[in-house]
Amino acid sequence: MNWGIFEGLLSGVNKYSTAFGRIWLSLVFIFRVLVYLVTAEHVWSDDHKDFDCNTKQPGCSNVCFDEFFPVSHVRLWALQLILVTCPSLLVVMHVAYRKAREQRHQEAVGQGGGHLYLNPGKKRGGLWWTYICSLLFKAIVDAAFLYVFHSLYPQYTLPPVVACHVAPCPHTVDCFIARPSEKNTFTLFMVVTSAICILLNLVELAYLVSKRCLECQAARRAFATHMGHHMGYVTSSYKQDDLLSGDLIFLNLETHPPLLPDRPQDHMKKTIL
Repeated sequence: MNWGIFEGLLSGVNKYSTAFGRIWLSLVFIFRVLVYLVTAEHVWSDDHKDFDCNTKQPGCSNVCFDEFFPVSHVRLWALQLILVTCPSLLVVMHVAYRKAREQRHQEAVGQGGGHLYLNPGKKRGGLWWTYICSLLFKAIVDAAFLYVFHSLYPQYTLPPVVACHVAPCPHTVDCFIARPSEKNTFTLFMVVTSAICILLNLVELAYLVSKRCLECQAARRAFATHMGHHMGYVTSSYKQDDLLSGDLIFLNLETHPPLLPDRPQDHMKKTIL
């Protein structure tokens, strides 16, 4: 494995993540990937070889092992880690795509032609939706694998002895699992870390959505305030223009316009007489 490429991918994921995303990344690659690579494969390396049944019937041990271990823990964890880490790499690829597009735009229009993205790594527009979808996908994958583990191995634990009565076993036989306590310890450790990762994904999702809602509300208030000031300025300008036009009507008149009397009815009587 090329650790230089691996380190570059990790640094890219860490760069474009929030604080919760960095905690999730540390938890995944330190407490899940490294534990899987260093210890899990060694603990489950002898699961089939040391699965003993108290019978000499050919094929009985293999059939009983397949009955109680339809899918190995190690292979399920490998598939889970691959599916969980891929969305984070998708975010890095999206940022790289935006950087390449911005570079092509600058080469086409020059430095004075504006920018497509002021900050290609800032979570806005399509990148924000990519990041949100990656969080949802990671949480759903971890939750789905926890359900699968619980369905295959109730309470996520392995009993030291299992009873098997599957053909070609001649009768119900007892089969013994190698190192069940050690396997249960690592299984519970991986289950707990998966649950913490789900919680971190949901917290980060709530943080990003609430932050975006607050930003939208602040932008709406700023726009409403700006429009209010603009309308007030326009109204005051119209009033000032009306007053000036009213004063200019009588500038060339020698006499002032007649004023209405205090009692209009007396004025009408005098006019009739």
